[in-house]
Amino acid sequence: MTSDTLKRLSETIRARRTASGEASYTRQLLDGGPQKCAKKLAEEAAETVIAGVSQDGDALTSEAADLLYHLLVLLEAREVPLDDVLGELESRMGVSGIEEKAARTKDK
Repeated sequence: MTSDTLKRLSETIRARRTASGEASYTRQLLDGGPQKCAKKLAEEAAETVIAGVSQDGDALTSEAADLLYHLLVLLEAREVPLDDVLGELESRMGVSGIEEKAARTKDK
């Protein structure tokens, strides 16, 4: 999967905002607002963790895909562009994770 795939999925999710709620699971999530989207993301995160420690690679792959989808739905619900998230990740490239986390802690 490339960031192009994530961008296409993000665009599809954005388009579902105007789809019929009866025909679109994504629209139903978005209609529930950020709280519903965040709750579903948390559920998927837990399922991904379980798959990561006690299931096979196929299960982890499937749960990770669900997790990414629900993250994109939450971003759309909050109107946070995927490009902003990708830009943040890009800015962290080449920076030690320990250094990056320490810098964030100092900023708070």
